[in-house]
Amino acid sequence: MRELIFPDYRDVTIPVNIAPLSFYVNLPEMDKDVRILLRTQTCELVRQGKEIYFSSHEWRELVMSDSVLNVWVQKKTDRLWNNVDSFKIYVSADPIDPYLSYRLIEPGYEVWGNMGIYQRCLANYEENAIFENSGVKETCVNCHTTNQGNPEEYIFHQRSKSAGTILVKDGVVSKLNTDYSEKIKALVYPSWHPSGKYIAFSVNKTVQTVHSQHRNRIEVMDLHSDIVILDVQKNILLTSSQLSSADAYETFPCFSSDGKKLYFCSAPAISLPDSFNFVQYNLCSLDVDLEKGVLGSRIDTVIRVDTLNASLSFPKISPSGRFMLYTRHAYGNFSIWHRDADLCMYDLQSQREIDISVLNSEEAESFHSWSSEGHWIVFSSRRMTGLFTCLYLAHIDSLGHAGKPFLLPQKSNDSYFFQYKSYNVPEFMKGMVRTNRKELEMAIRR
Repeated sequence: MRELIFPDYRDVTIPVNIAPLSFYVNLPEMDKDVRILLRTQTCELVRQGKEIYFSSHEWRELVMSDSVLNVWVQKKTDRLWNNVDSFKIYVSADPIDPYLSYRLIEPGYEVWGNMGIYQRCLANYEENAIFENSGVKETCVNCHTTNQGNPEEYIFHQRSKSAGTILVKDGVVSKLNTDYSEKIKALVYPSWHPSGKYIAFSVNKTVQTVHSQHRNRIEVMDLHSDIVILDVQKNILLTSSQLSSADAYETFPCFSSDGKKLYFCSAPAISLPDSFNFVQYNLCSLDVDLEKGVLGSRIDTVIRVDTLNASLSFPKISPSGRFMLYTRHAYGNFSIWHRDADLCMYDLQSQREIDISVLNSEEAESFHSWSSEGHWIVFSSRRMTGLFTCLYLAHIDSLGHAGKPFLLPQKSNDSYFFQYKSYNVPEFMKGMVRTNRKELEMAIRR
């Protein structure tokens, strides 16, 4: 940790309803000789010591008093407090959703004996489990997602024993038998249709390998992949030759905000795994009218990668329908361990890319999602250690311009140095999931 202040909150934009920021001052002086001063036009907070914390009450009073927080880092010399550094923190009036959900898992994604899906209140530091697999041994849970951030409608997959998809909707917990055919044994990456009546999934045959000598430690690839759409009420699949071509790998479905288009990634089928570093995915779309059961007959390529010499994954459409956030990397589709993976944004209205390089680092940026109002994004990044993924938040204005990202606030900064699990698949939620975990365990055992 080389920064003078950890985490790096220099010139970031934060929501007014975020938990208090905490600071660690990396100076050799004694605790009594170091302090931080935060000041607005009408409010001032002073904390002495290298580890700086604030109560929820005094933090809220501070951020509500002005849109700019002036911060001074000071050390005492000859009984006088001298400024060592100063910076600003900007407070946005755009609210952020009150909760995040995410999975915590060992960073190799091969060990899952002790894992779970959790929720975190963003206004404070409270974290609790939506589901932990400690009560159902030898079960891997993954790919959780809500319907547009609704905590009362969500799904997640279970793997290994009694595999299937757990669906929570209208107060009912059910288990979907996803063994539909010889080819369709399990559903993977989901996207809810805005109506809540349909969910798009990919169907993947995935393999994982570990490099002995490569800058990217782990490689994950699909030997084949298609896309299907589940009618939630009837538990039947809608399929199309446009989404299940033998000549292409289709994956990462994502409905548009109005539900009239399905975006996805597609790459020409090549010989895998021997040519793993040559497969590159375009971003495509297909018109859909699911109320009539109609899937379009023509695939439109939104972003072609042949001129970019890159591969694209994880498309996410903003609630306004204007912006597409996605990940770009050299090859493949699962960029979690690709150090060159960066977040990118495409303006679907003007059909041009927007510069959001401020969000990226020299390590992998991967899973991401939009807040319900479209003013904030959350994403996972390995920038701290190169090994573990942590969560970062960033403001997005109405034109798609991104603010500098900031690390998810914790009550103690030591949490990040003694956290031995990776944050995986973060998603904003409009409230707290209240499903009884016993109900989830019973559904999993069915």
